[in-house]
Amino acid sequence: MHTLTVGLADRSYPIHIGHGLLARPELFLPHLPHGKVAVVTNTTVGPLYLERLKATLEQSGIGTIAVVLPDGEQHKNWETLNTIFDALLQNRCDRRTPILALGGGVIGDLAGFAAATYMRGVPFIQVPTTLLAQVDSSVGGKTGINHPLGKNMVGAFWQPLAVITDTATLDTLPDRELSAGIAEVVKYGLIRDADFFAWSERHATELLGRRPEALQEAISRSCRNKAEVVEADERETGERALLNLGHTFGHAIENALGYGSWLHGEAVAAGTVLAAGLSSAMGLITEADVERIVRVYRLARLPVAAPDLGADRYLELMGLDKKVQGGRLRLILLRRIGEAFVCGDAPEALLKGVLSHPAHCPS
Repeated sequence: MHTLTVGLADRSYPIHIGHGLLARPELFLPHLPHGKVAVVTNTTVGPLYLERLKATLEQSGIGTIAVVLPDGEQHKNWETLNTIFDALLQNRCDRRTPILALGGGVIGDLAGFAAATYMRGVPFIQVPTTLLAQVDSSVGGKTGINHPLGKNMVGAFWQPLAVITDTATLDTLPDRELSAGIAEVVKYGLIRDADFFAWSERHATELLGRRPEALQEAISRSCRNKAEVVEADERETGERALLNLGHTFGHAIENALGYGSWLHGEAVAAGTVLAAGLSSAMGLITEADVERIVRVYRLARLPVAAPDLGADRYLELMGLDKKVQGGRLRLILLRRIGEAFVCGDAPEALLKGVLSHPAHCPS
């Protein structure tokens, strides 16, 4: 097991990464002092891992309340959130009852938002079971739900007490979901760690092949990068915005096609290629850099061609992005591989040119 720390003074917390951690009660017990926990999961993950987790907790005298939600991004909404609140109230959960998220990014976001708002805030534990959640969404305290007009537009910052990442849960992860997680691994290399990007180029096929050493390294290095960013900018007033490379374009894709049609990581991959294309058109990175980015996403079996929505539709949806300030679109672009920046003045003609031909990318 490898343990990292997200350093946030009195709200600091550990990220435990290792194989078989669901069977390690000593990782959970320090955060469950009152003998009861509400476990939020879904209809896919629950049958695989809920009973295993319950057995670990109950052998140590911890009672569990299971809240099983429907699976899918399309359910990340108010109605599903209220299902969590209903269960908490019906089981008389109080301010000392932690909420534990057992699942991927959707479950983590929903359970975290419920924890941030139920009785004005209760303890929260992340147990991510997808690669995307393990390398990205479980760390940093972002929680929320989607609105029909925009992704993650309603939410709160609410840090967990701990992130317990059992890499054994990746054994049952569908191949498509595994690829989607690699999109976020690649992102860290692009925005701030060129050596890690080169590592992802060399090891993409090993990640797809679920090599334990490669997965452990990818998760650890991704979490280390994310922790450093969160420590420097918890509330996304500066550097943390860089973690959204490809996301402004990607969220537009998810919204336009209907949440759940494309996986989040798939949309981020295609969105990152658009961001790289715009960076190249502005003379910031070379065509060879764009080709490297496209190549690693192809190795990871991720889409590199965004759907053709038309430039006006893209701009309409991107205008709902949380980084918009004073009506001005702020995009995360690349100065070079390993260095991203926030751009508030991308030339409109170049942006429209990239969006008018989103399926164009290097061969």
